[in-house]
Amino acid sequence: MNKIYIPEGYRPQLDAYDTQRAIAYIKATFQEEFASALNLKRVSAPLFVNDASGLNDNLNGFERPVSFDIPAIGSDAEVVHSLAKWKRLALKRYGFTVGNGLYTDMNAIRRDEDLDNTHSIYVDQWDWEKIITKDNRNPDYLKLIVSAIVRAICDTSDRLRVRFPQLSVSLEREVSFITTQELEDLYPDMTGKEREDAYLREHKTACLMQIGGKLRSGKPHDGRAPDYDDWQLNCDIMFWNPVLGKALEISSMGIRVDAEAMDRQLTLAGCDDRRELPFHKMLLNGELPLTIGGGIGQSRLCMLMMGCAHIGEVQSSLWDHDTVKACEDAGIPLL
Repeated sequence: MNKIYIPEGYRPQLDAYDTQRAIAYIKATFQEEFASALNLKRVSAPLFVNDASGLNDNLNGFERPVSFDIPAIGSDAEVVHSLAKWKRLALKRYGFTVGNGLYTDMNAIRRDEDLDNTHSIYVDQWDWEKIITKDNRNPDYLKLIVSAIVRAICDTSDRLRVRFPQLSVSLEREVSFITTQELEDLYPDMTGKEREDAYLREHKTACLMQIGGKLRSGKPHDGRAPDYDDWQLNCDIMFWNPVLGKALEISSMGIRVDAEAMDRQLTLAGCDDRRELPFHKMLLNGELPLTIGGGIGQSRLCMLMMGCAHIGEVQSSLWDHDTVKACEDAGIPLL
């Protein structure tokens, strides 16, 4: 049985019909708020990419992409893990300029995901990317964008509660910014996830910065691929989930690597072989724009705002038999 937590006395706040209406409302409303706040235009995106392109997100490096051969074109393809690299290339191809960006619906399959209340093998998120200047590559600009995203999330949540007054979740608008090293210093005897829970229990909305590199303990807070985020200029946006009593990551994002940062991080991660991939060659040669970008979980945002106990209440996926039975017994309706 995969990890599942059943909150005591949990009951869905919406019935099946209103659940679907609320999901549609959240997705339509947030896209409007978010695109306006960051000056983004919607584009179409691929479900799969050529396996030799270097465009797929390698996540922590051990996850296996779903791959298949395409006889008609004589090559193999991989279902995307995310569009972290594809978006940056798209900005160049589509002729976007500084201050402008794109967003898209990203659907992925992560076959090796550990399943629990907030993790599924099916991933749906808004992937976004925006062109910036060299002067924007600093923590203050990162914080500015994070604050704009949090406002869009909270504005959507407020509008949702007007439409569905039976919902009770209220999100904290003030963002507490902290680095992974500062978090380790606060809670040196805890694991990374335990630190997140402890901090969010107090601060409710937080931005955890500088993820990927080793901390003074010799371990990174969490894994991060070395070839899209600058480990000194990235972050996770998290909200306190009162139903589950834990921190919930809503967005992984950051200022992207420039040639110098990619060169350094590929070596630190032992991934120098990626230098020969087409995307990596372009970046190392300075042929791609400087950008900031990330992904915002659609199902996670819905479950947070609607006070759901399990991500399966807002998305259709596959679960093991014991999880299905446990949810059924607890009155948790999986789609």
